[in-house]
Amino acid sequence: MSQMLKSSGAMAVATLVSRILGFIREAVYAAFMGVGPIASAFILAFQIPNLFRRLLGEGALSAAFIPLFKEKEKTSGQAEMWRTANAVISGLVVAAVVIIILVVVGVSIFLFFVHPVENSSGILTEQHFWRPHLDSNTILMFHLLRIMFPYMLLVCLAAIFIGMLNARGHFFVPAMGTTILNVVMIGSVYAIAPLFGKTLDRRIYGLAVGVLLAGMAQAVYQLWALKKDGFHYQWVSPWTDQNVREVVRKMIPGTMGVAAFQINVLLTNTMAYQMDQSIVAIFGYAVRLMELPQGIFGVSVATYMLPTLSAMAVDKNYPLFRTTLRQGLSYLFFVNLLASIILVVLAEPIIRLLFERGKFDPVATHEVAIALQFLAPGLIVYSMVNVLARSFYALNDYKTPMKISLFCLAVNLLLALVFLPLIRQAGLGLANTLSSVCNVCFLIYALRIKLKKLELRELRKESLPLISAGVAAALVAWGLYRVSDRYLGHANLGTKLLQVFGPIGVASILYYGLAVWARVPAAHEVLNLFKEKLLRKVLKSPPPQ
Repeated sequence: MSQMLKSSGAMAVATLVSRILGFIREAVYAAFMGVGPIASAFILAFQIPNLFRRLLGEGALSAAFIPLFKEKEKTSGQAEMWRTANAVISGLVVAAVVIIILVVVGVSIFLFFVHPVENSSGILTEQHFWRPHLDSNTILMFHLLRIMFPYMLLVCLAAIFIGMLNARGHFFVPAMGTTILNVVMIGSVYAIAPLFGKTLDRRIYGLAVGVLLAGMAQAVYQLWALKKDGFHYQWVSPWTDQNVREVVRKMIPGTMGVAAFQINVLLTNTMAYQMDQSIVAIFGYAVRLMELPQGIFGVSVATYMLPTLSAMAVDKNYPLFRTTLRQGLSYLFFVNLLASIILVVLAEPIIRLLFERGKFDPVATHEVAIALQFLAPGLIVYSMVNVLARSFYALNDYKTPMKISLFCLAVNLLLALVFLPLIRQAGLGLANTLSSVCNVCFLIYALRIKLKKLELRELRKESLPLISAGVAAALVAWGLYRVSDRYLGHANLGTKLLQVFGPIGVASILYYGLAVWARVPAAHEVLNLFKEKLLRKVLKSPPPQ
């Protein structure tokens, strides 16, 4: 348990730094472009190549490749391990370049034939009846997509480099790569966007160029870190390599296993864009806020779990496999329950503090808060989906999570069709939350069948006191926010900070105190780890080897 916390915690610190910069980036973006149709065009265009980061960086390629990478290290030595990595990277480059060419050429041909109209309901004339008619914002989205799509190759390379570093026991350094990504993207708003013109519909192209430069910087940084560990890239033909075939065979079904949520977001956003173009930007900011706790701890635990569980599966140590899985789920529930509560109760003051400036006005704050309040309850189960899916991959089962995710994807789309016309962006959040609950339930059921038993009884016993502590923390946070808003308002930065961090601080102390009092193991493990580090610092003694 301590090793899981230390490794996940080290990566979480690096991820926290990058997420803070990520929120600075989102705040800069929000002030720059607001939540209007142009912002939605950029966000939707960026989501398409960025989907590959979800599929590969936090999903299918890493899930398929890392167990094989670890197996080669243990059974065949480092030389074969690096050769396998080079073969997979070579295959990735070839496949990504082909996809990029097809998409960029296809979009270019489409844009050549498209006929712009003033809005999506413009009257078709007989002269242009044979040409597609799109409004100017949708055409802008395709132009931005054509520029940003090569980001796919860069982010895929960075993803596989990160997976290799994680498998070699390095977590902090690769997690810092996102910091570089965010710095470059923030700089593009001030240094590149003004070069493209004076209006927003022209300057938005500068952000697209910044995305490409940021992806390049992140990939180069990860490669530099990997070379220090002994890796040197050499072309290895992927066409006849058995390891590449195995990775591809596992990766295709695994794509749906881990990335169902992001595919859901992309598909439902496309539906929302057809109904109201502003909904995409509104929901996008809500997703970013939910990704903060998910990225800090949820992804950190899931990243640690894959190579760890893979090693246990290779050794056929299934009792330890089940214990480690239960501990990981316990940590996720303990941390993300509080995070979910805070995001629901304090949605509006958090969004006001982070985003409300420039083109992002109070109306936008209210609209994004509604989406977040319906999306945040799914944080816990979404984090668990990542860990449970990786458990199947460690057991060399890639089809089961794929089938479950395909079913839940259909559920999400159906729910979005029902809720979107009724409650707009809140409907997207509710659909994703309910489909994530469905996903985790089926994954647990299938994993119990596969392992005969899961030993989750202790996790169920911990959940009741934690939920009680969470309800108490929610009431306290809501009460403090309402009192401060009534008597102090939120006219300046000081009161905005107080409305967010005051309730968060008190609620967190109460939640953690009640969890320790109820003897929740995850809470005591965090406390013991803190005491151990504090004692070492006081005694100035090095950690034991």
